[in-house]
Amino acid sequence: MTMIDVWVEVDGNSAALALHEAGKKLDSAGGDAFLDFSAVRRIDSSGLRALGDFAGVADEKGVKVTLRGVNVDIYKVLKLARLSSRFSFVN
Repeated sequence: MTMIDVWVEVDGNSAALALHEAGKKLDSAGGDAFLDFSAVRRIDSSGLRALGDFAGVADEKGVKVTLRGVNVDIYKVLKLARLSSRFSFVN
C-alpha cells in the first residue's frame, strides 16, 4: 500500500481550521505529515487545542508530524503546553 505524505501550510489567521482539515487528510496507511508554520506569528488557544487534537489523530494513525518554520515564541508556547515533544522541528 502506498504511503502518502500530508503537507499543509498553516495560515496565521485560521490555524485551527487548517489543522482540523489536515487531520481529516491523515492516511491510516502511514506516511508523514508536514505542517508549515512559517506564516504563523502567534497561536491562540483554539489553534493550540487544534494542534493537540491533530497530534492525537496522528498518534492514533502512526503518522510522524514535523513542524517547519516555527518561530521562537510559538515554540515556547508549545513547550509550556507540553506539546513540543510530540513533534519534530525543522527550519
